[in-house]
Amino acid sequence: MRVTIIAAAHPGAFEKQDDVDNIATVERALRTAAPHALLDVVTTALAEQYGAERVELRLADYGMRSLQVVGSGAEDAEPVPVHGSPQGRAFGSQEPCVVEDTARGMVDVHLPMTIRGDRMGVLSVRLPADRYAQAPLPGLQSICEALGHEILVAERDTDLYLLARRAVRLTLAAEMQWQLLPGHSCTRPEFSLGAHLEPAYAIFGDNFDWTASADHLTLTVTNGMGEGIEAALLTNLAVNALRNARRAGLDLADQASLADQAVYAHYRGAAYVSVLLLRFHFATGQVEVVDAGSPRLWRQRDRTVEPVQFDAQLPLGMFEDTVYVAEHFTVRSGDRLLFGSDGVYDTVSPAGERYAERALVRALGNTRLLPPTQVPQAVLRELAGFRGDTPLDDDALVVCLDWYGRDGGGQAE
Repeated sequence: MRVTIIAAAHPGAFEKQDDVDNIATVERALRTAAPHALLDVVTTALAEQYGAERVELRLADYGMRSLQVVGSGAEDAEPVPVHGSPQGRAFGSQEPCVVEDTARGMVDVHLPMTIRGDRMGVLSVRLPADRYAQAPLPGLQSICEALGHEILVAERDTDLYLLARRAVRLTLAAEMQWQLLPGHSCTRPEFSLGAHLEPAYAIFGDNFDWTASADHLTLTVTNGMGEGIEAALLTNLAVNALRNARRAGLDLADQASLADQAVYAHYRGAAYVSVLLLRFHFATGQVEVVDAGSPRLWRQRDRTVEPVQFDAQLPLGMFEDTVYVAEHFTVRSGDRLLFGSDGVYDTVSPAGERYAERALVRALGNTRLLPPTQVPQAVLRELAGFRGDTPLDDDALVVCLDWYGRDGGGQAE
């Protein structure tokens, strides 16, 4: 058996006109299919067009540790690990992974399903070897991408794909928090980012949020006090208040002020939310920041890793009518920014050392060659080793942002 990782070609490369027509036919069929029947449409199309004998869709679980089967038989199907499986290789490398079984004359093609930088899962297609030689790989990738887009739309109308992502049952607090999140990752020409939360199935008050327009990226990292449902309710209120203010066109400081008022009006200072709120300008690399609490930022520039310090302002909802002031700094093309919650940087080793003292810098150095989509989990794995047998007693949130900029913007301080 031979395993091959194939560099992805441009979706339009090497396609014949017949293949283009076939892909368009599949896309039309997907758009009109029932939300729960999307995989059936693709399975039928791949069998007719390429002689596929088996088609399997696996989505990444919330912990990003396993790939879970979607569709009939999912209850009895074993998950495959993200690390150490052909499907996991495709998911991690973001390139097709081809496994040739010469004894049986079959080829398994594992295709990463990633939409706008958000890694969703893997579509696996088993073909006879002679049909694989005739099947254009870009055509298979285009069908996989079309399926991914339709799944994102279908999730409004069916729980099928959300259920497939659960390796175990979510707590109610985790259910509420995951519904708030924009995804695990996002990629644009100006930036690429990845984020992860632990423990994935029992998170409390930590949260991240982002939105990108034509000219800006707005990113928030949030830590609501408390545990369980109370922490989830508090964070839901704060995140939605920030979104409401942002969508009303308010500037960064006013977004913080409006969310502060919303939280204080409900809790009267008995509960509050820490938040790091940032707005990146694509053209210049200028960043506006409001630091209202505990989430922290580290910058990796070339081989140097250092914390980026801001003037600490009051958390949202602690007092009535708090006035917030935005600060500024500049990112350069090639900078990597790492954001962490107190469940990361305040974790203590068995020897009494805080993770932020030295281990976090080492973790960033060890992961500098990884794409930002893989850095949060790598850092959290190192964090697990750092704390030893001590159980995680708080949420641990990591967001990694690689900055590319636009038209040379952000090249100088």
